[in-house]
Amino acid sequence: MKTRWILCLTITCFLAANWPAIAADAKAKTERKGKGAAKPAPDLANEKYGPHERNVLDLWKAKSDSPTPLVVYIHGGGFSAGSKETVSGAMLDGLLKAGISVMAINYRLAPEFHFPAHYMDSARSIQYARLHAKEWNIDPKRIGATGGSAGAGTSLWIGFHDDMADPKSSDPVLRQSTRLSGMAVMGAQSSYDPRTIKEWVGEAAAKHPALQGFYGLTDDELDSDKAHKLYEAAAPINFLTRDDPPVIAFYSEARGPLPPDARPGAGIHHINFGLKLKEQMDKLGVECTIRHSDEGANQTTESVEFFVKHFGMKKP
Repeated sequence: MKTRWILCLTITCFLAANWPAIAADAKAKTERKGKGAAKPAPDLANEKYGPHERNVLDLWKAKSDSPTPLVVYIHGGGFSAGSKETVSGAMLDGLLKAGISVMAINYRLAPEFHFPAHYMDSARSIQYARLHAKEWNIDPKRIGATGGSAGAGTSLWIGFHDDMADPKSSDPVLRQSTRLSGMAVMGAQSSYDPRTIKEWVGEAAAKHPALQGFYGLTDDELDSDKAHKLYEAAAPINFLTRDDPPVIAFYSEARGPLPPDARPGAGIHHINFGLKLKEQMDKLGVECTIRHSDEGANQTTESVEFFVKHFGMKKP
């Protein structure tokens, strides 16, 4: 009996001491389970939206007699990896139940392709959706974007950039608008300028190995005028204006300064990217909400609510 009592006391003490970590691990497992949830077959699979083999998309149509809003999922992966198959099953389910159609896309990857190829492919997919809006039962005036990391930064860049429609283009896709109604993003970088990243987050983040391949720069070009122009052109925050769409951004990386021995790339999903973005958006009077996992943020539920609100829909 005494042995059993000691064992129970030991377990109780262990749980008390480690409960925050255990709870966080349980939450992470739940989120992973949601992301890996079974997904329905798309209504359109591997539909080509452009000439390259990776210019393909999957489309899930929300059941509706009237045109539905559309959310475009842009995958992460440091601009050099990833695929449309990583769209969260939980997010897909939540959006469809809310009456919002979903499109997940692939785009060209580094190091074979450099900035702005990744951005322009993603923008083209939005234009392609608008071209087929009637056929797909999509409302072309209500299109948003979502994604994590590189997909998040791409969503922000397209959302803040001036409309890239070219009315005189011989390509009917490129005559369509690229404008968005809102962006719900995870681990977003609001700048890909290493100089800015070093200032906001730290030198380790500025040395993320994906950046050089993204820009297609050689070692001796990293601090050149050529590089500086590319850095400025690729930074979403540089295109902010007061008529831009709202943002909700989620972060889970540890807050605070990076340790002195941080490995190259550490901090690339730091909340400072979001806080700096909010600072600028607040000045312009544009809605920006920043959420962190340590606040109990539920990115799936809150993202769906965000889109429902900004698409002018009723809560499901």
